Amino acid sequence: MRKELPGADKVFKALADPNRRKVLDLLYAENGQTLSALCEHLDMQRQSATQHIEILIDALLVTVVWKGREKLHFINPVPIYEVYERWVRKFEQNRLRLLHDLKTQLEGENHEKT
Repeated sequence: MRKELPGADKVFKALADPNRRKVLDLLYAENGQTLSALCEHLDMQRQSATQHIEILIDALLVTVVWKGREKLHFINPVPIYEVYERWVRKFEQNRLRLLHDLKTQLEGENHEKT
C-alpha cells in the first residue's frame, strides 16, 4: 500500500474552500501577484484574504518572494500534482484500460464482419 503524502491533509483542507481555489486560479492566470492585486478580484476584506493565503502557504500551494518592498505570491503546483498522482491517476488508469479493452473488443467484432 502507498504511504500517505506528508501534508496531504493540509492540501485537501486548502483546496476545500472556494475562496482559496479562486486565489489559486488567479495565480495560475497571472503568477507573482501582490496581496493588493489579488484582493481586487476577491469579494472579501484584506484581512480575510490574508488568512486564506496563509492557509495556502501552509499547505505549500503558494510561495512568497520579496521583491524590494513588494511581497509577491506564486502558485506551487507540486502538492496538487502529488495529490493527483496519489488519488486521481490510479483511477484514470483503470478507466482508460477499460476503454481500451472495449475499443479492442468492438474493433475485433467489426473486423470479423468484414
